[in-house]
Amino acid sequence: MKIAYLFPGQGTQTIGMGKDLYEKYDEVKNIYNKVKEITGIDIAKISFEGPEEELNKTQNTQLAVLTESLAILEVLKKKGIKAEISAGLSLGEYTALIEDGVFSLEDGIKLVQKRGEIMQNYTPNGNWKMAAILGLDEKSVEDVCKKVENGFVVPANYNTIGQIVISGEEQAVIEAGELAKQAGAKKVAILNTAGPFHTSKLVDCSAKLKEELDKIPINSKDSKVVKNIDGTRYSENDDVAKILANHIMNPVRFTSCLQTMFDDGVDTFVEVGPGKTLSAFVKRMKFEGEISIISLNNVQALEDFNL
Repeated sequence: MKIAYLFPGQGTQTIGMGKDLYEKYDEVKNIYNKVKEITGIDIAKISFEGPEEELNKTQNTQLAVLTESLAILEVLKKKGIKAEISAGLSLGEYTALIEDGVFSLEDGIKLVQKRGEIMQNYTPNGNWKMAAILGLDEKSVEDVCKKVENGFVVPANYNTIGQIVISGEEQAVIEAGELAKQAGAKKVAILNTAGPFHTSKLVDCSAKLKEELDKIPINSKDSKVVKNIDGTRYSENDDVAKILANHIMNPVRFTSCLQTMFDDGVDTFVEVGPGKTLSAFVKRMKFEGEISIISLNNVQALEDFNL
């Protein structure tokens, strides 16, 4: 058995997330308390009680998703369970880097807090939208975006085979969605997001994030973490700060991350954190052979998960 950890990103948050874990495990409670101590934000209260508009603020969402994932990892450590390779979707890459020791726990938490604040405050004003296109391949979606004559729209997340998220100005995204349907897309779903994430429009966010990254000690090493930006593992020669700064204004290539894991011999994908989004991405890859996909986001799932 070869285990990979998958860490979710923004968009998986729901009111009540992590509450049963917090009430069951001291290790979980300790992580939530640690995050509050470091950031000054009572992320447990926001996660468990909301209100929704508070949880959905980027600066809170990112911290909430990170905290639940880190808390679950503490329970897995107690069970003696470890992964040999890992990846996270966008924000989730930071969870992976903390888990692998590239960032210390405290520095990683501070960094995600800053990242959330930067994306909340420095995303340019405008009517931005993101939409998931299902049923087209990567080149078809890229071609659709190029055909849009009025406004900015580009692929932002290559999530899995046949599921690509586009991002940009609202009318351009809507037009691209219509063109995608004409090109044979099975479905176009407008997402509940408020920024042109993973596009060149986040250049100011990228510069601000680089300033924060440059302040933090980074343990450069051959890592078990697979990068969103190109689907390869981090190596000790990588400029981690530069990669992560570029990461928020370049597409997420999660399809490539999953393929790298499978090619590396992974047969057990374990999603650690809220939701089951990444588990669904693995299913859509249609890997050959026996594959186990496990989502860990509640007490029952954690109690049932033993090797």
